[in-house]
Amino acid sequence: MNDDAMTRFPVPDYDDLPDDLRERIDAETERAGFTPNVFAALAYAPDQFRAFVDFHDALVDGTSLDREAVEMIVVAVSGVNHCYYCNVAHGALVRIYADDPLLADQLVANYRTADVSDERLLMLDVAVKLTERPWEVTQADLDRLAEAGFSEREIWDIGAITAFFNLSNRLASFADMRPNAEFHTLGRET
Repeated sequence: MNDDAMTRFPVPDYDDLPDDLRERIDAETERAGFTPNVFAALAYAPDQFRAFVDFHDALVDGTSLDREAVEMIVVAVSGVNHCYYCNVAHGALVRIYADDPLLADQLVANYRTADVSDERLLMLDVAVKLTERPWEVTQADLDRLAEAGFSEREIWDIGAITAFFNLSNRLASFADMRPNAEFHTLGRET
């Protein structure tokens, strides 16, 4: 685990972590080929690590949306929240799942100018509205999503993913989580 995973709180020593956290970190390290710094940072508070990772997995693994849509929401929300960690880490995932080396940069800079379908743009509009002005989200927003072809469950998932990653963005910014260097280059090959 990188000692510089975050700058405002100490990164715990891997050997001092509970067994279940080490197992989860090991599995993620095996899958990614490196330990994403978010795991090292979240290990600071083991109970919160477990809850955060469990909720993340429930959202991402149990969503009715495809993974590209999930990551697009994360990056659009993280872009307006100026979350360095999530822009870089989830930007890499957008590039991979969309098989597009440019899309993540478009979403971060100005999601409204990204090369996406009208339906995906509407999805991002609602996610960003929920991020910036949640009190303005109305039934009309949900109706527009339904008219665009999103199922009731997909509409729920758009809101749940948006809400979770607003929490994630704020925690990453508060702790000054730093993205791994590997994330900067993933998915940029064409």
